Amino acid sequence: MSSAPEGKPSLGEAGAAPESLPEMKTEAQALEFLMTKSSSTETKLSDGLLGTQAWEDKGPVPGALPAAAYVSEAQATATRAAMAQAWETQAFVAKARTGNPKQTALPAVTSSMLKQTLSDEKFQMTENKESKIFTRPLWAGKVEYILSQLGYSVRPSNIWHFIYIWIHYGGCSFFVIYILLLFLVGVPLLFLELAAGQRMRLSNMSLWKIISPWAGGVGYTSFTVCFFTSMYFNVVNAWILFYLSQSFQFPAPWEKCPLVRNSSDFDPDCARTTPSMYFWYKETLKASDRIEDGGPPAFSLTLPFFISWCVVGAFVSNGLKFVGKVMYVLVPLPYFFIVCFLFWSLLQDGATYGLQHLVVAKISSMYNIQVWSRAGCQVLFDLGLGFGPVASLSSHMDQSNNCLTDAFVMAVVNLFTLVITIPFIFSLLGLWATVITHRCSEKNVEMLIQLIALGELPAEVQPPKNLLDNPSSVYNAWLDDLPQHIRDLVLSRVPECDIKKQFLKYKEGYRFIFLNFIEATSFLPGSIFWSMLFFVTVLILGLSTIIGFMQGLLIPLQDTFSSFRRHRKLFSVFVSMLLFLCGLFFLRPPGVYFFSLLHEHWTVLPIIIIVMFENITIVWAYGSRRFLEDLTILLGHPISPIYGWLWCSLCPVMLLVMLVVTVVRLAMKNLTYVAWDSSSVSFPLQIPEALGAEPRPFSPLLTEESVKRGDSTIPVVGTGLDDHPLARCNLPHPCILCLLPHQQDPLQV
Repeated sequence: MSSAPEGKPSLGEAGAAPESLPEMKTEAQALEFLMTKSSSTETKLSDGLLGTQAWEDKGPVPGALPAAAYVSEAQATATRAAMAQAWETQAFVAKARTGNPKQTALPAVTSSMLKQTLSDEKFQMTENKESKIFTRPLWAGKVEYILSQLGYSVRPSNIWHFIYIWIHYGGCSFFVIYILLLFLVGVPLLFLELAAGQRMRLSNMSLWKIISPWAGGVGYTSFTVCFFTSMYFNVVNAWILFYLSQSFQFPAPWEKCPLVRNSSDFDPDCARTTPSMYFWYKETLKASDRIEDGGPPAFSLTLPFFISWCVVGAFVSNGLKFVGKVMYVLVPLPYFFIVCFLFWSLLQDGATYGLQHLVVAKISSMYNIQVWSRAGCQVLFDLGLGFGPVASLSSHMDQSNNCLTDAFVMAVVNLFTLVITIPFIFSLLGLWATVITHRCSEKNVEMLIQLIALGELPAEVQPPKNLLDNPSSVYNAWLDDLPQHIRDLVLSRVPECDIKKQFLKYKEGYRFIFLNFIEATSFLPGSIFWSMLFFVTVLILGLSTIIGFMQGLLIPLQDTFSSFRRHRKLFSVFVSMLLFLCGLFFLRPPGVYFFSLLHEHWTVLPIIIIVMFENITIVWAYGSRRFLEDLTILLGHPISPIYGWLWCSLCPVMLLVMLVVTVVRLAMKNLTYVAWDSSSVSFPLQIPEALGAEPRPFSPLLTEESVKRGDSTIPVVGTGLDDHPLARCNLPHPCILCLLPHQQDPLQV
């Protein structure tokens, strides 16, 4: 029997009963067998009596933990219980060796425990041989990782929304505010999400509850928002695929109104609006008049929607490395197309007028808290914060990767995307406003000539017949020279053609693609080619984004449930089909209205709250200084303490301001959606046959009016040529309001 080490009290000196000493020593020796075998130290079996054999450690590694501390989650519960017993026994032995006189009952380590431990070790060896223990895959290279993050964050809807805020909230002043918040708030928060996922090697749904147990709800909320966004986001890709399938017709169906069957007359629905709007609402969406209406999903969109989900499922089911290879094509290609569009748009008529809005700046916007709040929300969405994919994708990156540099690269590329896209969009809007205003002036001249011939207008209002190359300028100059009472009489019968108002009617979001863009290009030669190229560009950007959202769903579920990792392809297909079935809800006749409400009103508030609690979890629950020290060790170089200061001071204050302003804005403003009013087509504008005029589509003007309904004032949507027969409807009881050009009062239907 081996004696106690020299200089340390024996177990008997620690207060153990003499008669219990041999048994206790035997159990302690058995424990040392478990500990030394698991820590891979050299041992030697000494001779002794049966029941008193001991394993003597020749060279224990200082501070080495048992290998059982790193046992994977796949190991059986019995192994964990045995190791808990081992830790308790180790603590007792440590106390005994330091001379603690307090007597503690030593847990019994029986032979059955040894057999169970050996059996578990054998099971673990078998698992290793069969490669069943989960090893987190890493990105094949940093370029693929950055491209995947960029593919997720660069979304077409963010670009259109940025242009909308630029036009209506300060112009260049808004852009200055945006750049400040991008680098002072956006980059630190993006760095926080990237670093958290990369350091913890966990998905967004799991890492926050590991950092702090009370913050577990942050990950689950983020996962929920990601799921609902994925449900409706791919619907846009289905719309684009449908338009692409219709682009092979000549002329394109959105360039002219269809004729009534067995007649030479235009479809009355289309005759009351523009061909592009008619094709969008009636042919594509099969839109209903109200959000309460029901109906099955549009069959014409079901197949494109299914195809888009099949493409996404095929990409994500092949694993992370395949996604990285796909991003080599999906991310750079749209930039090439956008540069082509930029040079093409600068050569079009009206581009100069559109670019003039780039240099417009409102100094008062710098002091407007609403503009700062909208700019901050735009930064969060442009960087993809709060949804979950950022942290989930970074969890598959090596822990020594410089995530601070990644954050700056992503911010700069997003800013570069806006810089090359903004001139293209403004030039295109200038073209669109110019062409629409020219057409409006020409139609007004024709209408005035007909009304004068009927005797409904005096001869003094005879318009100029030759409008030359600039109809808008000639017509508006003539109109301004008329006496005020004559001018009011003219405007009571024909719409006003104002290029500035037309430009400001820019429609944000998906409506820019399917209304503004195709209407502008329909007046140009080769419109089909440019439309198809634009659809392909937006489709590629949309596919890259939805792949990122899918990673934000698949990675957390695979981290939580090991069975999903073993059947990765089957699980990816299942999630894709589940989202396809859920997304059919948005293909119903009122589906586009739910899409608008979710996309424009619902998403922003949860994202602000999620990002705020992520910041609180790191700064106050974990500690910003401690977090930076951990990153310094992992990255191998110190990180500027300014990021800790930004996390602790500027970011929380800005997020709180954004939260308060957003809540107040949503509470003060009625939730509205733009609806199609099919009943207004029963009031077509009639042109007398005695004049011999050929019937043609006419787009009446809607003026900014309001109608009292109960105790609330409900505005009529739009101020231009292409808004009729649409009206802005308030929830939960929408109303339809139309203003025909020959009426002084709104008509409620």
